[in-house]
Amino acid sequence: MGPTDPGVFLDRFEGESRGFWGRGDRWVAWAGTLHEFTIPNAVADDRDDESHALEPSRDRRFVELRRQLRALLGEGAGASDGHGSPRVFGGFSFLAAPQSASSWEGFPSARFVLPRVLLRGGGDGCELRVQRLVAAGGDEDGDGEGEVELDRLVGELERIPVPPRVLVPRASEVLAERNGAEREAWAAAVSAVLEAVRVGELEKAVLARIQDLELDRVPAVGDLVRFLRHENPRAHVFLFDFAPGGTLFGAAPEVLAELRGGRLHATAVAGSAARGDDDETDRRQADALLASKKDRAEHRMTVDEMRDVLTDRVTGLQVADDPRILPLARIQHLESPIEGAVREGEDVLSLVAALHPTPAVCGRPREAALRLIRAREPFARGWYAGPVGWFDVRGEGDFVPALRVGVGYGRRWRLFAGAGIVEGSDPELEWEETALKFEPALRALRAGAAAP
Repeated sequence: MGPTDPGVFLDRFEGESRGFWGRGDRWVAWAGTLHEFTIPNAVADDRDDESHALEPSRDRRFVELRRQLRALLGEGAGASDGHGSPRVFGGFSFLAAPQSASSWEGFPSARFVLPRVLLRGGGDGCELRVQRLVAAGGDEDGDGEGEVELDRLVGELERIPVPPRVLVPRASEVLAERNGAEREAWAAAVSAVLEAVRVGELEKAVLARIQDLELDRVPAVGDLVRFLRHENPRAHVFLFDFAPGGTLFGAAPEVLAELRGGRLHATAVAGSAARGDDDETDRRQADALLASKKDRAEHRMTVDEMRDVLTDRVTGLQVADDPRILPLARIQHLESPIEGAVREGEDVLSLVAALHPTPAVCGRPREAALRLIRAREPFARGWYAGPVGWFDVRGEGDFVPALRVGVGYGRRWRLFAGAGIVEGSDPELEWEETALKFEPALRALRAGAAAP
């Protein structure tokens, strides 16, 4: 079909739930709601003690979401045209029972949508699909309304002009620094983690900070996706614009769990450095990152824990012996790919439940890091660093942690960024690292709100 720009598609469905998921030239944009699966905050898990909020055995959200989808579609639901089972798109909050916060209205403990319309893109072009629910024994052909709507949408989308260029904010538009009190609070939080590391209470904790901003105009969702894809081709770009609710978008560098055809793919990403201003400087900084004992040790924590979690769930588990460099627009990371065949009884949700939260987004040991995070972060994480993505009734799916994110309503937005604090961390350097991690969302918002 003609329309190949997901931004045009998303803007066409303003006012309905809509979203985007993709990396590089393989992506899907969706809109409309056939069915919604939601787990409210108050019934997110069956924990007796708040300290167990993230124990996989206590977190019932993943089991409940699987049950809800199977109840709607049946155990073996799948399209007969070779396109696979219908996918539901959404995510989970970082905590099983998250704190309520106005900044996360519309983003409960879990929320997934079975879309009505999808536009899929790949190297061989695009495909537009209209879905509908058919009761058991019902007339699948119906009255042809689906075909009529499909033809109408194709015509509409082909007539909408694609913007001639990606709006890029001026290079001088950088994030304003926080005030002195917030920098002092950050330094105190980092010092608290370092003291806990010194006395052996933990090895690492990931501390986050926020930036609030108000834009001159409401950014177009299509422009947000267009810009994120342009600047972050090697990241997983995602957007969830729920109705009712707000908009969450981001560009995650790592893969928490991708399961297709019984094969798991994941990546451990930890250890960071800024990109260089030219090729020579960039290579020099990449070499320094690879040689950094501190960053290698931090990276090894994530690799080791993911390996430990997956060993009994995956056969032929393959983990790279040494990390490689993952270069992104403003920052580069150490990355180790992880692959294998999942054992019988495992699906993408069971893998996500076991892996989340990795040391890359929480710390190690998990419970000690979580207690410190709760004590030191004066805001609700909501879906920040929680698993977002898609899954189907067969148990396949793709999830990443919600990183480099912005969440907002109209002109008001909140950005999140975090840094792993380990032995040898410096508060000022970690502050600068989080400033770099704010930039993908900030620049996307500035581009999306630029005057047409």
